[in-house]
Amino acid sequence: MSEPPLHPDLAGLRTPIPGWLRETFAVPRREGEVMVEGCPIRYLEWGDSRDPGVVMVHGYMAHARCLAMVAPLLADRFHVVAYDISGMGDSGARERYADAVRAQELHAVAAHTGMFDTGIAPFVVAHSYGCTVTIGAIERWRSAFGGAILCDLMLMRPERQAAFFARRDAGIAAARGKRVRGPSPDLASIVARFRLEPEQPVTHPVLREYVARHSVREVEGGWTWKFSPTIFGNLSGNAGGGGHGWWGQLAERLRDLPVRNAFVYGARSSLFDADSVAWLREIGVPRTPFIPLAHAHHHIMLDDPVAFASTLRAVLEV
Repeated sequence: MSEPPLHPDLAGLRTPIPGWLRETFAVPRREGEVMVEGCPIRYLEWGDSRDPGVVMVHGYMAHARCLAMVAPLLADRFHVVAYDISGMGDSGARERYADAVRAQELHAVAAHTGMFDTGIAPFVVAHSYGCTVTIGAIERWRSAFGGAILCDLMLMRPERQAAFFARRDAGIAAARGKRVRGPSPDLASIVARFRLEPEQPVTHPVLREYVARHSVREVEGGWTWKFSPTIFGNLSGNAGGGGHGWWGQLAERLRDLPVRNAFVYGARSSLFDADSVAWLREIGVPRTPFIPLAHAHHHIMLDDPVAFASTLRAVLEV
């Protein structure tokens, strides 16, 4: 049996592309856009729109293609959409990013792609920062969503959280002034500068290169990152804007979330671990499933997308 044609998204990668990844990207995909408060929000779409809906939300400074190796694996049973949060990926940028606008983007993508028209409330699958967007949307539109799978959201005991932010802020201060300014002269040089946050080893180097390649765009004078500089410093009090105390509210908001939810996390993640689970149980989070993926770190989709997709399917099918 011959391999499927190489998807344009994979063209130009220097790392060898395995057959399973070719097959994953061969699943038919559509692309679209919806305007939300004057800003174009781009999305990728797989599956039959008559099937139960799943909206996928990426992490901070990331993009929808970070989930493009997982979403097709669900498309035989679900209608899956992954979108670029404003200021990131191929979506437009804003001057300010209020939490309410972030939530509105998620709801608008689900509505625009017909997920509220099937009679089955869609689920949301979110990674890292995308979990905070998801919590906000579900709090606002309580009955519109059937549930959420929150993947490796940073949640720690308050003392651990304070220490984490102290280390992070010290690192940011030390790096200030050392960053490369202006566009990189060529694609290879900027892809070589790509770093995960937090950094980690990955099982499939081709996926790291793929995410890096689609994190950049060509501009006059060279290449630059897709995310907009406007996402820094004005995120209405959340962590992206320096409001560390905002994170402390997440656990309590999760405890009161009015829909079925589950946690999926990397067993080797530095942002969510067994102690995080124990703390959430202690503060009264209900009987939420906490599912660790063996050998995975924070960026679960780069470690084992097939196991990740299988875990999501098991939760979604219940």
